[in-house]
Amino acid sequence: MSEMRAMVLSQCGKVETNPLELRRIERHRIRNPSEILIKIEACGVCHSQIHGIEGDWLDIGIPPVLPTVPGHELVGRVEEVGNAVTKFKVGDRAGMTPLLSACGECQYCAEGNEQLCDSMEVTGETLRGGYAEYITVPEKFATKIPPGMKSEYAAPLFCAGITAYKAVKAAEPQTHHNIGIFGIGGVGHMAVQFAALEGCHIVAVSRNRRHLDMAKKLGAAATVRYEGGRERLLATIRQDHGLLDAAIVFAPSDEVTDAAIRAVKKGGLVVIATIGENPHFKAFEEKTIRGTLIGSTKDMEEVIKIAGEKGLEVVHESFPLEKANEVLQMLKESKIEARAVLVP
Repeated sequence: MSEMRAMVLSQCGKVETNPLELRRIERHRIRNPSEILIKIEACGVCHSQIHGIEGDWLDIGIPPVLPTVPGHELVGRVEEVGNAVTKFKVGDRAGMTPLLSACGECQYCAEGNEQLCDSMEVTGETLRGGYAEYITVPEKFATKIPPGMKSEYAAPLFCAGITAYKAVKAAEPQTHHNIGIFGIGGVGHMAVQFAALEGCHIVAVSRNRRHLDMAKKLGAAATVRYEGGRERLLATIRQDHGLLDAAIVFAPSDEVTDAAIRAVKKGGLVVIATIGENPHFKAFEEKTIRGTLIGSTKDMEEVIKIAGEKGLEVVHESFPLEKANEVLQMLKESKIEARAVLVP
């Protein structure tokens, strides 16, 4: 087979205009002895892809090239391995995060933080993306999937899951800590569960009542609906829950980020896991503001281990690959409860 089906973005445009086109393109081939060829079984749809597809992030180089095949959280079966591959064999199942490759030589790679490598290549920002039938990836950056773990369950773990895990770790959780999670959706619903495993008292914040109900079901001690502006939100949190020890922000809103900073106690910690303007805060309040970006390959292995051992719930809906445009529209309109998954 020399071709494969893929949803291709040739020009950025609003998702309502159906910018992705189902095309047959050349099937990827192993070009490096350390690569594996994966037949994709499931690919999660990340909210960040809406911004890339619509051109909101062209000023920061996303997408870096066109045409491109989006999709950066995927799981599939290994169909072929390069001559130097030792980690996988044909028939194994593997998953990929947005981290497609890194240089392996810089300070960040040497420290085990390859996701910060200045030369990192991102899955789904070239023709090697998950909205397709096949992908080739370096074995070093792929993670094994347990035999009993379904692909449609596992795929969202490779971006939403690792992002949530890393953000909770960055919040330095402790038993009984009062942690606010701002933005409950594909990523936030997993962060609730990781924080609950740490014994935290979780206050889930969202504009969406359905998302708050989901957070409560998954371990949040309390929920607060963001309505009526940030002052009302802050008054509710302080009155009902007191000042927070830490806050994690997944909602792509500068207003929400500001509210999270103000909701945290002096000396507290705020983790920002989204793109936005630089936050404003008073230095003498001794608050720590920390950014976070997906995670390392080691972090990904830990996420898969926790998901398998603790029964992490991955709330998802599945759709055929050719429905990618419709799914993105549903996600934009908040009609997806948590994560959508495309199945080739």
